[in-house]
Amino acid sequence: MEIKGTIIHALPEVSGVSKSGNAWKKREYVLENTEGNFPRKVAFTCFGENADRIQLKPGDKVTVYFDIESREFNGRWYTDIRAWRADVEAAGAPAAAAPAAAPSAIPAPPAADEEFPF
Repeated sequence: MEIKGTIIHALPEVSGVSKSGNAWKKREYVLENTEGNFPRKVAFTCFGENADRIQLKPGDKVTVYFDIESREFNGRWYTDIRAWRADVEAAGAPAAAAPAAAPSAIPAPPAADEEFPF
């Protein structure tokens, strides 16, 4: 999926270690989409190596490509929007340094048995 808009918040990087001993990190952003009658704000996460590849700043006009995943934890459901590519439109250059590759080249999200960082 994809969405276009302007980055309005870039939150600090968060990192940790899962129960299984694997290091993880994530970077979160908030995008404002002004298409339609009402502006929509969407928070999304860049997880793992995408946290290093995707570097955005407030004011960037971007197209973000993402996957949506929901997981159950202790009887509650959590939805995560994970970006795997972001193109900065104002500069005309990709911010993610991700080549326009076949979908098979996109890294897979962490396995469902990994600790869910939130």
